[in-house]
Amino acid sequence: MEENVVLSMRGITMTFPGVRALEDVDFTLRKGEVHALMGENGAGKSTLIKVLTGVHEKDSGVIRLDGIDHPIENKSPEEAQRMGISTVYQEVNLCPNLSIAENIYIGREPQRHGFIDWKKMNVMASSLLEQFGITADVTVPVGHYSIALQQMVAIARAVDMQCKVLIFDEPTSSLDEDEVEKLFTVMRALKGQGVGIVFVTHFLEQVYEVCDRITVLRNGKLVGEFAVQELPRWQLVAKMMGKDFDDLAAIKSLRTNSPSDETVIKTNGLGHQGTIKPFDLNVKKGEVIGLAGLLGSGRSELARCLYGVDKPDKGSIQVGGKDFSASHPLDSMEAGMAYLPEDRKKEGVIGDLSVKDNIIIALQAKKGAFHLLSKKDQEKFADAYIELLQIKTRDRDTPVKSLSGGNQQKVIIGRWLLTQPDFIILDEPTRGIDVGTKTEIQKLVLQLADKGTSVMFISSEIDEMLRTCDHMAVMKDGQKIAELDAAELDQKTIMSTIAGGGK
Repeated sequence: MEENVVLSMRGITMTFPGVRALEDVDFTLRKGEVHALMGENGAGKSTLIKVLTGVHEKDSGVIRLDGIDHPIENKSPEEAQRMGISTVYQEVNLCPNLSIAENIYIGREPQRHGFIDWKKMNVMASSLLEQFGITADVTVPVGHYSIALQQMVAIARAVDMQCKVLIFDEPTSSLDEDEVEKLFTVMRALKGQGVGIVFVTHFLEQVYEVCDRITVLRNGKLVGEFAVQELPRWQLVAKMMGKDFDDLAAIKSLRTNSPSDETVIKTNGLGHQGTIKPFDLNVKKGEVIGLAGLLGSGRSELARCLYGVDKPDKGSIQVGGKDFSASHPLDSMEAGMAYLPEDRKKEGVIGDLSVKDNIIIALQAKKGAFHLLSKKDQEKFADAYIELLQIKTRDRDTPVKSLSGGNQQKVIIGRWLLTQPDFIILDEPTRGIDVGTKTEIQKLVLQLADKGTSVMFISSEIDEMLRTCDHMAVMKDGQKIAELDAAELDQKTIMSTIAGGGK
């Protein structure tokens, strides 16, 4: 291997039934660098990591690791860990019922007279955490602590096992800004110690803040390796998407129709005690209304109250000019409403069911148990939305859990579009998915509005809402504090409204 290279992967090829996931991919990681692995959902990032860590067996290719004079073949994550390759996932793989110390030293506990030396283990764990500036009781079950601290524990465990390669797979998705900065501080310290870090993320700004190099994959193939300072953001997006698309703001110009004056949804003092204060809202036909606000401001709670997931206990709502009361979300569905929740894993996809079954399930629920869709109709609807939304799947009968996150999100959107709603609520529809799929979903929102569907769009990314929304409601502390019309929709006005509680 070249000098200063800690990991070399050459000609990696991996095939699933009917799908070439990786084709002749090269990847090089140097000592003491943070290397971003970028690409759209389905580009092959996760597969490459799983080949490296022994989850998948490659078809061909060679993997070499610093200090080992022959190619390595990891058969399991445990074997990869013994080789010095550790992974910290978005969903922390710790045992929540075990203490911090037990999680750090599981399988390698210090012994005394044939028994675990608990006192020594706790002292060692406390000392290790101190190196990372973490103050925590190492005897307490790790599940009692925040996701951020759990990730730090996972990192500490990996470092204590003297890892040469540390892989971060979407580690910042569940963290706030302060927690992300603490993580970056630890990453820079590890970089200084010569650890090679692979960083998988969808947040472009984080790549340019902490990374040295970028490797881009597309459709299972290597696009190239680039020094961060030599690759402007718009060029990175273009390489990930496979086309020049340097002005995402141009999306809004695709809109051809303006919202009508017809009111689809009207609320008067609607609220839910303990979650959302009474609010008034008018939604016009063919309008995209955004909900802005910081995390915890009440955006999702307002949407749940509007749809009837949390049954309102104050005020009234009119749908299509008629008084409406939902005792069950199915009532809202029958009234022409649809709701894509923020947490697609808990409230969205049903992992063990097929793509087809996930798409048709809402329409079947709307029709009722005595009006079953024929197999022919089920297949026709599923195929139509797989094609419309460009869902990457082997076929309609593939279990949805085997799809990438972005394609799972498209399946849920297809589910609700099939019910042909007049009003659809999209809560963080692009969170955790790649730039290309984000763009497709934003375009889809505008196409829906053009056809007369009213859309409530909730996103933590203000620039994304500026590209899609006709007007915006701003939330703070469970209260709707302002509404901004089209002329007021700019980043400065929105941020000052959120911060100051008024326009």
